[in-house]
Amino acid sequence: MDAVTRPSWAENPWRQNPWFESVAVAQRRAQKRLPSPVYAALLAGSERGQTVRDNQAAFTELGLLPHVAGQHAERSMTRTVLGQEVALPVLISPTGVQAVHPDGEVAVARAANNRGTLMCLSNFASKPVEEVVEACPRTLFQMYWTGDRDVMVQRMQRAQKAGAVGLIATLDWSFSMGRDWGSPEIPEKVDLKTMVRMAPKVATKPRWLYEFGRTGHIPDLTAPNLAPPNGPAPTFFGAYYEWMTTPPPSWADVAWMREQWGRISGTPFLLKGVARVDDAKRAVDAGVDAISVSNHGGNNLDGTPAAIRLLHPIATAVGDQVEVLLDGGVRRGSDVVKALALGARAVLIGRAYLWGLAANGQAGVENVLDILHGGIDSALLGLGISSIDELSPESLLVPDGFHVP
Repeated sequence: MDAVTRPSWAENPWRQNPWFESVAVAQRRAQKRLPSPVYAALLAGSERGQTVRDNQAAFTELGLLPHVAGQHAERSMTRTVLGQEVALPVLISPTGVQAVHPDGEVAVARAANNRGTLMCLSNFASKPVEEVVEACPRTLFQMYWTGDRDVMVQRMQRAQKAGAVGLIATLDWSFSMGRDWGSPEIPEKVDLKTMVRMAPKVATKPRWLYEFGRTGHIPDLTAPNLAPPNGPAPTFFGAYYEWMTTPPPSWADVAWMREQWGRISGTPFLLKGVARVDDAKRAVDAGVDAISVSNHGGNNLDGTPAAIRLLHPIATAVGDQVEVLLDGGVRRGSDVVKALALGARAVLIGRAYLWGLAANGQAGVENVLDILHGGIDSALLGLGISSIDELSPESLLVPDGFHVP
């Protein structure tokens, strides 16, 4: 083997392989790489963490029923989701302030584009919607109910002008406070005083510090997509304060959001955070195109059932009228298959890709998507199914009482 064709690992067999084989490995690498407050912010969760744990644990209660022969040599996982054809039914969920890596949401968007799926950008993101859409033209913009109606319309118009292919309204938030394991310190802004105070924690993670250092920029804790026209971006806590002080929306407000986005863009409108059948039906009445069954990753009201427990009853009730997605607890391809079998059109992932971003930037996010792609394909092979379109509850072993009506 000559020097041209010799693989990199052959030159230094002790060098750590940047590729990781599971999301769990990505999480361990992220923990090793990140300063402790940053890693703790990614863990998040609320109160006792019951919902965070159940989001993942519930998947382990579902079994797969494989066939011993008759498998298909080729398997398809392409699907049209929110008007866009995707190479796999796994979308990037919107998560705020991805300052775990200098490239943040732009790196995630490039990874999503390279793997043929959709990027969903939080309005609390650390990168402007214009840069993210440039990196992944198939980007949906996510909004909370925050600010007055004129401000919300202005933000919708900016997203449409940037080229967003859909709008996501996330409304499942109750400002739950107090984690039993303690909340990390998140500064309002990173200035010299903050850097000096937090230096002991950051100094223990030189590789993370180096990634930012070579860009010449420090982590940005502002929300550029919430900036007024020709005005400065608010800090994360400034944006959070606006959110907390905005009166909660009604179903009439949801219908208004849908109407405004339809007038401005005409592209799909997704309501994220649905956890009840009656709310799913109200969402249909409000005119939404899709809903995401979600409990905000366990960061909202602790004690909410795992998203996968809520999925099938909701999909059965409204799945013939709107697209139903699932967001919460997905860590492997078999989780995706289980969700699709119970009626999801696709799933969204949050922490899973953030671990990849923290571990290895854009390549780490691509690595996570590849892991899920391979796991879906392996599950389809074992189940004797040639396409995700053939998945149904009959593919699973579902224990009594699993579904939450």
